[in-house]
Amino acid sequence: MVLISPLTFTPGEARDPDGRHANSPLKQWFDSLRSGKGPCCSDADGSAVSDVDWESKSGHYRVRIDGEWYDVPDDAVITEPNRVGRTMVWPVRGYQGLTIRCFMPGSMT
Repeated sequence: MVLISPLTFTPGEARDPDGRHANSPLKQWFDSLRSGKGPCCSDADGSAVSDVDWESKSGHYRVRIDGEWYDVPDDAVITEPNRVGRTMVWPVRGYQGLTIRCFMPGSMT
């Protein structure tokens, strides 16, 4: 088990495995994003959402992920200005199903 652990847990690889986001001018901003649920990680961990796959109603958001609608918890919403313009979601898949760690609404244009 000790010999496998260093190979299994290499820090940083999951966030940007091929390095394509390392030189992005928005990298530090993405890395600093936080919701009430904690840090969102980076653009490599988030997914862009098409305008037809999210909606706002009565001050709350919903997002469609893999064809299924999920209510976005209020504490998962990022409240700072969206510098990238597009809607982003950071879903987390665990043994209890999918939860939303962070959600950043876009412009719906």
